[in-house]
Amino acid sequence: MKLSKRRVLLLAFFITILCSLLVAVPLLMRPEPNLQTAITKAIDFLEDSREPYALLWLDMIYRRFGISEFSDSLQRYDQILTEEPEQVSLLHVFRRMADHYNQVDDKDFQAVSLPSDIIIVNALYCDRRGLPLDYSEMLEREASQGGYHLTHVLLAWIWVQENGCKLELPEGFIDDIHSANAKIINENPMIVDDLKLEAAAFLYLAGQDALVHDSFIERVIASQNDDGTWGNSNDKQTEEYWHSTILALLILLHVEFPADSYPPMLDSPSP
Repeated sequence: MKLSKRRVLLLAFFITILCSLLVAVPLLMRPEPNLQTAITKAIDFLEDSREPYALLWLDMIYRRFGISEFSDSLQRYDQILTEEPEQVSLLHVFRRMADHYNQVDDKDFQAVSLPSDIIIVNALYCDRRGLPLDYSEMLEREASQGGYHLTHVLLAWIWVQENGCKLELPEGFIDDIHSANAKIINENPMIVDDLKLEAAAFLYLAGQDALVHDSFIERVIASQNDDGTWGNSNDKQTEEYWHSTILALLILLHVEFPADSYPPMLDSPSP
């Protein structure tokens, strides 16, 4: 049967509408992302991680929140120590995050070369080695550079406090550090990236979660990739990929389990 031109056009129109509905309906029915689902997906992704620095953070998450999937993180870290001879000194140094009695020697400390690593390693061992006489100036200099230099200054301050080390800083310096990290989050608020996640996570770790707006938490949840990660989903081998995921998970766990106080980030000495 020969169709008129008008009927052909009407048929094409209705087919187009039908195809649009077939695409749109599943999207409309897709459940809204929520906090618990985001946490579960992130844990599932990180559970089998073999990135050594990720394992130190996962051990901290286990000690702070009791996430059983991460209970063997330090054991897996120690296994990697035997497999990474080129990184072994640096890995030995940072192992103290998970073991208060971690044994290191001067050769290990010589492997720490990045300025942002130097300030946090000084904080990590300040109860054993003391702080450099110019440590306050080091923190000011790093903070003035912004970005990850700034966020690492906040992390260093958290560790100095947890290790009970005395440090004289200019009046208002720490308040300025908190505010500057919050500013990182609020710049271009529709974007969630690794630096913003780090600033927010460290503010939570510092007990300054009031500086992180609820709208940012909503954006974090909404920006999670389908596989439970945050970051560049086109390249799962980049450092940013696992790093962003751990930072986002830290934020969401603090939101899910609010408390007046938490266990320290660093492993504590035996009573």
